[in-house]
Amino acid sequence: MSDAPIPLAKPSFDESEERLLLEALRSGWVTQGPRVAEFERLFAERVGAREAVAVSNCSAALFLALRVHGIGPGDEVIVPSLTFIATANAVELAGATPVFVDVEPRTYNVDPDEVELAITDRTRAVIPVDQVGLPVDLGRIEALAREHGLAVVEDAACAVGSRWRGEPIGSRDHLACFSFHPRKVLVTGEGGMITTPDPDQAVRLRRLRHQGMSISDLERHQSEGAVIEEYPEIGYNFRMSDLQAAVGIAQLAKLDEFLARRRALAARYDARLADFPEAIGPAVPEGSEPNYQSYIVRLRGFGEDRRDRVVDALQRSGVGSRRGLMASHLEPAWATGARRAGSLRHTEEAAADTLLLPLFTAMTDEQQDRVLQALRSAIDASAEAP
Repeated sequence: MSDAPIPLAKPSFDESEERLLLEALRSGWVTQGPRVAEFERLFAERVGAREAVAVSNCSAALFLALRVHGIGPGDEVIVPSLTFIATANAVELAGATPVFVDVEPRTYNVDPDEVELAITDRTRAVIPVDQVGLPVDLGRIEALAREHGLAVVEDAACAVGSRWRGEPIGSRDHLACFSFHPRKVLVTGEGGMITTPDPDQAVRLRRLRHQGMSISDLERHQSEGAVIEEYPEIGYNFRMSDLQAAVGIAQLAKLDEFLARRRALAARYDARLADFPEAIGPAVPEGSEPNYQSYIVRLRGFGEDRRDRVVDALQRSGVGSRRGLMASHLEPAWATGARRAGSLRHTEEAAADTLLLPLFTAMTDEQQDRVLQALRSAIDASAEAP
């Protein structure tokens, strides 16, 4: 059995990415151009969206989604605290105030009941997060949004390929924002995507990602005559490059393969963790089909100190691991400046007790067995520590 380190996550690349990347380099078009347009079209088709708009990363996607909804100073946006800090940061960058609410104790997704209690006359939007690829209860969130006149901006950073009640994430009647970071299922290095059912929104999003320019570089270069662009509003430099898009096109063609292997590995973890009385695997409600971007484990009542000892022991044994989910409201950056709605007890308990185990497409059964052996040893050792 090999004793080489097992990473927490690892992108899966082969000659298909190399070929398309080389073609892009040789074309001379390496900034946003024809491959970005093709990636957008293919991504929209894959997730069942009317439009997809590629951007530099998911943080930019969340910010632009709030911007096209007109959200800014004086507005409140409801977000779960139990999420990567970028979710709340996007609200701050838009000039609005994040309102932190609690999550469901088993799914770690935002609790719709807590969302409802947090709504005030200043609330303009809610950002539900599909935690580590598990779809949130979109039906209840959308019903609340309709009742109170709120925008929904779905943080689907982790959820490409996931489905809710048979529908792909990204196909519903609101903006959804995806990430292609190296820990995600579909990887372009950096990069993000916004899906929308509204062609007019897509036009504006494309304008805003490129300094507010009225016509893209690609359209100008394809024109037979001179075209002078205009700048009807202030925009940003949030473009994806054709190099990233070339990698994304190759990755998208293999998405079904990636999902099948990840789900098989997750099922194997589920079965083996039945022998770990201290550990609880991820809950998957009926109607949800996660992509298993990550495999999250809860250690029953361990608390942060003992959980951290387990993570440290795993790392020292050559098994990649890290804390499971962060409680954004406990980070120094958000000690002030946000509003907390109600108790965040489930958030704080999950932040203290959860960790991530390695899961990636190329992971072998032998590697997974090593992870589980290391986890058993780490848990046992953690009980003996002072």
